[in-house]
Amino acid sequence: MTSADMTAQTFEPLSAEPRKSRLRRLFAPLAVGLALISAFLTFVVLTGLTPISPTHDVVVTFLLINTATVFLLVLIISREVWKVVQARRRGRAAARLHVQIVSLFSVIAVLPAVLVSIVANVTLDRGLDRLFSGPTREVIQNSLIVANAYLHEHAQLIRGDILGMANDISHARPLFDQDRGTFLSLLTASAASRNLPGAMIIDKDSKTLESATGIRQDFTTPAPDFLKNVNDSEPQIAVFIEANYVAAVIRLRAFDDTFLYVARLLDPRVVAQLRQTQASVAEYAELESRRLGIQVAFALMFTVIALTVLMSSVLIGLNFANWLVTPIRRLMGAANAVSTGDLQVQVPVIQSEGDLAHLGETFNKMTQELRTQRDELVSASEVIDSRRRFIEAVLSSASAGIIGVDGAGCVGILNRSAEKLIGHSESETLGHSLSEIVPELDEMMQNARDGKQRLVQGQITITRDGQDRVLSVRVSAEQTSQSRDSYIITLDDITELVSAQRTSAWADVARRIAHEIKNPLTPIQLSAERIKRKFGKVIIEDKAIFEQCTDTIVRQVDDIRRMVDEFSRFARMPKPVIEGEDVADTVRQVVFLMRVGHPDVDIEATIKDEPMRARFDRRLISQALTNIIKNATEAIEAVPAETLGKGHIEVVAFRENEDIVIDVIDNGIGLPAVSRSRLLEPYVTTREKGTGLGLAIVGRVLEDHGGRIELNDASNIRPGARGAWMRLRFAISGQKPDAENVEPKTAKNNDKKILPIPDAVAVNGS
Repeated sequence: MTSADMTAQTFEPLSAEPRKSRLRRLFAPLAVGLALISAFLTFVVLTGLTPISPTHDVVVTFLLINTATVFLLVLIISREVWKVVQARRRGRAAARLHVQIVSLFSVIAVLPAVLVSIVANVTLDRGLDRLFSGPTREVIQNSLIVANAYLHEHAQLIRGDILGMANDISHARPLFDQDRGTFLSLLTASAASRNLPGAMIIDKDSKTLESATGIRQDFTTPAPDFLKNVNDSEPQIAVFIEANYVAAVIRLRAFDDTFLYVARLLDPRVVAQLRQTQASVAEYAELESRRLGIQVAFALMFTVIALTVLMSSVLIGLNFANWLVTPIRRLMGAANAVSTGDLQVQVPVIQSEGDLAHLGETFNKMTQELRTQRDELVSASEVIDSRRRFIEAVLSSASAGIIGVDGAGCVGILNRSAEKLIGHSESETLGHSLSEIVPELDEMMQNARDGKQRLVQGQITITRDGQDRVLSVRVSAEQTSQSRDSYIITLDDITELVSAQRTSAWADVARRIAHEIKNPLTPIQLSAERIKRKFGKVIIEDKAIFEQCTDTIVRQVDDIRRMVDEFSRFARMPKPVIEGEDVADTVRQVVFLMRVGHPDVDIEATIKDEPMRARFDRRLISQALTNIIKNATEAIEAVPAETLGKGHIEVVAFRENEDIVIDVIDNGIGLPAVSRSRLLEPYVTTREKGTGLGLAIVGRVLEDHGGRIELNDASNIRPGARGAWMRLRFAISGQKPDAENVEPKTAKNNDKKILPIPDAVAVNGS
């Protein structure tokens, strides 16, 4: 997925959301609204603010509805919390902020809900404690006792009345049988005198035989079964509160299965209070018996309402967190895209988000500005890069070595020529201190830092791979208005120039010396020989001394003549005659001659059997190799006999790429460790009788053949060995290679990589 695709996918505007996603977003607010409405209706019903009575069924119904809404909210919240947790695990942008906001809203919602639930339950418990306390219960019981006392009083009154009337009627039995009219008058008068609104004589079937006239007749007579239990000594009394009267019935002694039934009216107001008192007492008793259930029901209801409010608050907090975090998440995602280099990203701006929308607009302006600046920087970078490539091309093609050094003295620029001159690659020098890489430049760098001149010039001699190189150095300072921040060092290798100048000077000196010395040598030698011949026979006294002196003169003149001849050869080095020759045959002949001349030294040649053809001057190469082997024999002679053992010289010839390599390894005294490269200069020698021209001549011969001589220790190729390792190298073509194509060795002497000597056979002469 490309960055642009990722951006388009991550920051898609909200208006492009499908309808299903919108409905899903509206589902949570609808659930919250339903839960809050349910909780509100439950509250108003419980508090009696509606016509609906909070009966058991009503309370259970609302409790189930609220429980269902709470369960729905819990499901929605669980889903939202799971999404938040998953976002946090996946490391989505603003996930941590999302969790913090949700946690904050949850805590804010939980505390009030818990406090309200606690207060509501405590208040309910306190109210019920007061309702069912001892004083309240005593008041209710006393009111019931008072009401019952009123009824008992009327019951006693009607008892006395019915006993008196029963006695009177029993005495008037004859009237009942003989004169019913008089009996009825007696009955009516007796009832009226006792203020009884109803009085009647009934049989065992509850049929009225006689009743008092002028009074109410709507009193309910007792049932026949009830009359079976009525006797003539104690009346049965009944209170009819709904009809507002008290009735009594008694068996008449003088009659057979005949009963007197009377009724007394009660005060309607007292009866109403009595009924209310009884209802209140019954309700109070019922409430007291249901106290625990009521407390549990109200606690559950308050808990459900509190949970509803809590879940609604949490869900509102989640929705608010989503509303708040969504634009922040878009911004963070866009910022991450910008951090990866995608400046094309744009945050969709939704004006309903308020300040966050303004923040999105600011972010978009910032990315546009960054994109513009980035494009300008890229253009400028391309220009700078093209200039840099041009400068690098100029530096790489320059024959002089160029080193750029910053104000801290660290190398910042290094061209290929400088790598060759200082013997270190670019990776080994960049960022490192110049003092560590080329300590020979410290003095000139210090002069450049301290001096007032912008250009410091001079010469230095550096030693790399055991060879001394003479460099012409120019240090120029790049000066700003405040300080010199950087330096450009230009290096020119003038070793060959200095060597050529020195060689030319020594050649001129040698020519003059040879001319001035050689002229008188012949007369001196001839005169000494003539004196010896003429006066040798005459001189008798000290004749031996005379002959010794003349022989010494002749011998020393010969030595001086040989020295002058070397001067002459060095002064007028012949131009090499390049022809196709066999290197192996040339080396074998030289080794054979040297082995014959030095039988006390083992001289061994290791050369392949096959011909090794190359173009070179056979005479000059033979002379150079002879000189090297001769120096090796003299080095062996310089070692004490008890230390030397058997002198040994090994000559190895092989082909390496486009060069012919001849190694001469001895176990002699070895080469000096200091100023070793100066041995190649004329008149520099470590032996007392040496002229210092041998290695100089060898070097000249190899240079004319496009090669060089390398001075090494035998321990470099054979660890622990004593002696010198001389390597003669010249081109197979016999021509000098282009200077630009010669790669100088960068490895140090101790780290020199030695090519293995190829398989060869030893050539031993007899």
